[in-house]
Amino acid sequence: MSDSIDDTQFSRPATLRDGRPVTIRLMHPDDKDKLVAAFAKLDRQSVYTRFFSFRKELPEGPLNRIDRIDFVHLAALVVTLGVGADAAIIGSATYVADDDADGAKAAEVAFTIEEDFQGQGLAGQLLSALAGIARRHGIKRFDAEVLAHNAAMLAVFRRSGLPVSVRHAGGVVHVSLDLLQLPG
Repeated sequence: MSDSIDDTQFSRPATLRDGRPVTIRLMHPDDKDKLVAAFAKLDRQSVYTRFFSFRKELPEGPLNRIDRIDFVHLAALVVTLGVGADAAIIGSATYVADDDADGAKAAEVAFTIEEDFQGQGLAGQLLSALAGIARRHGIKRFDAEVLAHNAAMLAVFRRSGLPVSVRHAGGVVHVSLDLLQLPG
């Protein structure tokens, strides 16, 4: 990891396309109640798009993993609107890393954006932030499973500037992003 960047303190201001200010920051263990509240606001289709099944509650697994963020195996970011105790979580992104069959470090990446804030550029900003963190911690590739009808998320990956490869399997698209080649 670079000595000049401490990812445990990751936080950056961002702006929605409509001009509203938000903060992209590392997910903290005390965010659990806000994450549950944010999940409860999602409509059924957004839950299905993210988890590939309908769920009434946020699964315990993601909540319990927050305490294990180490950037080598797991990183999680949230987008908050507002300040202090009144800040609401309106989006999140995670990666879970493992060694690939060829020995390279790869990570599965996933995003959730509250419907009222979709189309505001958050997924792209989260992807960029996560990619920077991942590179600093030796991750070479992001992988994602995306429902074929989720054109918006597929577009985020295509617009990322990263080399993208896709493979279709039924109604799911497997996306791989090469993190070693910087966009630009």
